Amino acid sequence: MLEKLKKGFQWALETWVIVLMFSTTVIVVMAVVFRKAGYSLGWADEISRVLLAWLTYYGSALAALRRAHIGFPGLLNRFSPNKRLPFLILGEAFVIAFFGVMVWVGLEVYKVLEGDTLVSLTWVPLRLTQSVIPVGAFLFIVAELLSLAEEMRPRRISEIYRKEGGHKGEARG
Repeated sequence: MLEKLKKGFQWALETWVIVLMFSTTVIVVMAVVFRKAGYSLGWADEISRVLLAWLTYYGSALAALRRAHIGFPGLLNRFSPNKRLPFLILGEAFVIAFFGVMVWVGLEVYKVLEGDTLVSLTWVPLRLTQSVIPVGAFLFIVAELLSLAEEMRPRRISEIYRKEGGHKGEARG
């Protein structure tokens, strides 16, 4: 059940990240072509910056789901499996707490931006573009929790321990 949920979440994030990458590419290429032709798309720079920020937030959630974000797995994997688990949980607690604060602050920013719009496209509310802060942070938390379940499985911990070759003075299994 959890694996099916994780795969669906991963598919949704991958699809959204691909759409964002494609959209950013199309807008940047269009902006270059129009500038070369002597016309300027005044909105292209602002929208491409927004899309790049969105790509960063949603891409980081995808990286978290794959456990490919910045971390110190080598340090954690040096511990024996029974000592590794508390440090894994502590580290995840810090990460989840940080992103929980980001959700909260992002919602506060969202409230402050009521009525503001983009400079070049005055019909696009700034709240829409900045909604990526709380939404992206929340998705990161979900991704961490979904990947943590797999990371905490005893089988997974012992596999990592065996791959690292155990500790000095211990028999390899």
